[in-house]
Amino acid sequence: MSDPRNLPPEERAKAYWRENQRLIVILLAIWFAVSFIPVLLIDQFNAITFLEFPFGYYMGAQGSLIVFVIEIFYYAYAMNKMDEKYGLSDRDR
Repeated sequence: MSDPRNLPPEERAKAYWRENQRLIVILLAIWFAVSFIPVLLIDQFNAITFLEFPFGYYMGAQGSLIVFVIEIFYYAYAMNKMDEKYGLSDRDR
């Protein structure tokens, strides 16, 4: 694909939003999986221990929160890269 900065403003905005939506859907899928799969498989997860705690308990108490914080930082990082790619970063102004 050619440089998105060379696209007309309307096409560039559509491409930017499409890529942003794709990223959001991926991160929401991860969020959904980390939030709900451990609850559905709690008996199987509790058979595993992690740091001397049942793994299901750990995922509910801390593991999912760690994943969520990592997702927030990754989203900010990815959006900064995407802004640079489309000529929308603060450095381009």
